[in-house]
Amino acid sequence: MKFMSFDNLLQEIQQCTLCLPELSHGVRPVVQINPTAKLLIVGQAPGRKVHESGVPFDDASGERLRLWLAIDRKVFYDPQQVAILPMGFCYPGTGKSGDLPPRPECAIKWRARVLAALPKIELTIVIGQYAQDYHLPQKYKTLTETVKHWRDYQPKLLPIPHPSPRNNIWLRKNSWFEEEVVPELKKRVREILFSEGI
Repeated sequence: MKFMSFDNLLQEIQQCTLCLPELSHGVRPVVQINPTAKLLIVGQAPGRKVHESGVPFDDASGERLRLWLAIDRKVFYDPQQVAILPMGFCYPGTGKSGDLPPRPECAIKWRARVLAALPKIELTIVIGQYAQDYHLPQKYKTLTETVKHWRDYQPKLLPIPHPSPRNNIWLRKNSWFEEEVVPELKKRVREILFSEGI
């Protein structure tokens, strides 16, 4: 019965047209969820390439993210292990300086229901400002400060910057992230996904 209701929820999400009047390019909700998943990745919203493919993180950001997690595409795209839940399920379009923010309607309608349907999550990786605003119980003034204080959110949450190539300058300026946080991220993911019984 639980799995039947989960299937219904997923079908509802896939058929959602809530933001259609606001999205000239159309709607295409992109999520990856399963009630058995132990790792949850929460981000902003799909980009143009992901909107076209329908595959989450099917771009350069995803390549870097998988390196940070030390998992391959097979594991990353296994919904029984990894759930991927952006703040906005559909590509929001492009603004003057990159993609627009996630549509707010999506979180209001779906987020609580979906999170309640993921009871086995052991670690939530919180990517970028919009996801951190929603998921972190307390935040610092900037994303950099929030990520610097990643230990404050352990063991259930781990904030990270967006893995987009647009963040290359940030990553160069903040080399401590890949030196200190990424090894811990890899370790936690390994413990959760590859411990005995998986």
